[in-house]
Amino acid sequence: MNYSDWVKRNLESLMKISGIKIVPEQEISSRINRLKHKMKENGIDAFLVLQKMDCYYFSGTTQDAMIFIPLDGEPLLIVKREPERARIESGISQVVPMRYRKELPLIIKNHHGAHPEIMAVELDILPTNEYFMLCRLFKDSNLVDGSPIIKDIRKIKSEWEIEIMKKAGELARQLYREAGNALHAGISEIEFAAKMELFSKRLGHEGLIRVRSMNYEAYSWHILSGWSGGIVSQSDSPMGGMGMSPAFPVGASRKRIQANEPVLVDFGICHMGYQVDETRMFCIGDMPAFFQDAYKACLEIHFGVIEQIRPGVMCHELFEKSRDIAKRLGYEESYLGPPGYKTSFVGHGIGLELNEYPFIAKGQNYALEKGMTFALEPKMVFPGKGAVGVEDTILVTENGCEILTPINHDVIKTGSSPD
Repeated sequence: MNYSDWVKRNLESLMKISGIKIVPEQEISSRINRLKHKMKENGIDAFLVLQKMDCYYFSGTTQDAMIFIPLDGEPLLIVKREPERARIESGISQVVPMRYRKELPLIIKNHHGAHPEIMAVELDILPTNEYFMLCRLFKDSNLVDGSPIIKDIRKIKSEWEIEIMKKAGELARQLYREAGNALHAGISEIEFAAKMELFSKRLGHEGLIRVRSMNYEAYSWHILSGWSGGIVSQSDSPMGGMGMSPAFPVGASRKRIQANEPVLVDFGICHMGYQVDETRMFCIGDMPAFFQDAYKACLEIHFGVIEQIRPGVMCHELFEKSRDIAKRLGYEESYLGPPGYKTSFVGHGIGLELNEYPFIAKGQNYALEKGMTFALEPKMVFPGKGAVGVEDTILVTENGCEILTPINHDVIKTGSSPD
């Protein structure tokens, strides 16, 4: 029996044994229909979806594949590796294998009858060499940027997506409950991070934190203790930490965690590809009053913004609201980073990727909508001393919002657990 035959006979049952679920077909169909509606509005004849998370969003599989979606006609999933798994995982019925990219024009012509006159691709992330290759393959087609359309569609989460993110939030709650028991004086940041990784993966965390970017890399273990919380690095965040080397100069390091110093734990969770992001403060013993007061200010900013969240509120107004509260409380200098290194956002959209719409940030002149999800994270940085902060993943509801990361906001002390 060859591999393909074996997969056809066994993979579905093996997926059930492994607890692997697939994206419902009606979810995929709804997404493709919304994309076609946007394509029609923008005069696009077809969309060639290339980016991995976009392919997952519109097909339900992350096998090495692309999707051809004509405005008129059925979508085609074109799979390089592995087509048999893709057939089982995907909500797209028409699946064809492809060995080399040069086969692509003929595959599309056989499916669609001709090459589209105007074909969209995701130019925000497409490498230049790939773009030039597509131009050579489709000389009769005008390639246009379709990434804004996909970002616009993905910013509103369906009920199914929201339930998946709620499940991720519950995993986060269980993780933070467990993590308080693993923290002790002398443990290094990276060892504490490893224990949290172990706990989280036992619970079902998939490990990957995806981000739509060329050079920015996301990770779970943003664990900063004492003075390491006051270190800025390459990541677009208020504080970066030391990391493990110049090759990865962010997040947990070999620094040993001491008693009575703030320990900031920013640990993203991923379930079925969907992420939630949350930050809580830990401490061995009691945090000094200086940091307790700063953390109380973060909470006041956090809930002050949350009170304003509802459909129709402008994103930049929420950002300015957070800065106004920080200034009123006397933390303008340390809010969102030290002077000269401040971030220009207090919240970022989240879902399949860490940097989706909306951004609660300066210059983001658009309104919140029902179904948007974002991480809200007011933080304070004190160079040479440490950092404090809080973060929750928020769902915009019809009349307000819902926190999807239901973890107690009290400082988590050694040997204790949040509710």
